[in-house]
Amino acid sequence: MTVRHFLTLLDLSTDELRQLIRRGIELKALQHRGEPHESLRGKVLAMIFEKSSTRTRVSFEAGMAQLGGYAMFLSPRDTQLGRGEPVEDSARVLSRMVDIIMIRTFDHDTVERFSAFSLTPVINALTDMHHPCQLLADMQTFHELRGDIRGRTVAWIGDGNNMCQSYIHAATQYDFQLRIACPSGYEPDGGMVAEAGDRITIVRDPREAARGAHLVVTDVWTSMGQENEQKKRSRTFSPYQVNSAVMKEADPEALFMHCLPAHRGEEVSADVIDGPQSVVWDEAENRLHAQKALLEFLLHESTPGQA
Repeated sequence: MTVRHFLTLLDLSTDELRQLIRRGIELKALQHRGEPHESLRGKVLAMIFEKSSTRTRVSFEAGMAQLGGYAMFLSPRDTQLGRGEPVEDSARVLSRMVDIIMIRTFDHDTVERFSAFSLTPVINALTDMHHPCQLLADMQTFHELRGDIRGRTVAWIGDGNNMCQSYIHAATQYDFQLRIACPSGYEPDGGMVAEAGDRITIVRDPREAARGAHLVVTDVWTSMGQENEQKKRSRTFSPYQVNSAVMKEADPEALFMHCLPAHRGEEVSADVIDGPQSVVWDEAENRLHAQKALLEFLLHESTPGQA
């Protein structure tokens, strides 16, 4: 076997992704019952953060602790990456010292170059193109509360950003229809949309996207690194708020998700995110359990290369 990486949802098969849902649910039950599940005792995860995050750091660090392993936090101030060392050289060195590596950064090319030279599995914990770990949590959450998402309809409302693009991959891998409501000029990557074919529909009206949907999802209008565009984005995206009028168009049993942090009164109204259809807290917790399943999978499926 070769080293398995998780840079996008397309790196795993549909069966493997569904296996992760089942295992994530099992691990969650074990943790809630207080039963030890130290399947990764003695394993070390290096967490490289060029882009900060609350949920990503806590979920991976707590997850490794619950699995009996250890997580090492590395910021740009702590590594030679922050001082200009080539990504390839850092990959060669770190992957000889730890068992698995997680990277949260801006440029997707960084994780691709790092994984190409790593002897151990690499996890994309967010780039400007994709956020696959969040999708593992979202899919587990929907499965727990509504069953298999296969054949359902999901509405993405807002920017065609990294989360939206991971939802495009999810539509293919988990077999659902995805309607994307976004302003002109803020569409997701055209190549990804074309590859997904008739699973994807892009519209301009949020209510049209939400009509009959079983899941409604949004994200912040201005992502980290786009702060200079905030005023323009606020004006452009103001018609794309997920509010009660939008949710009324969805299926009566529809769920609302948001990867957090959320800005009440901007991309989502307070009555929606704090309302009965919102499952954002279950979704946030499931980052922990879905990623534990992913860590187990990658470490058990991979055979590191020789030094």
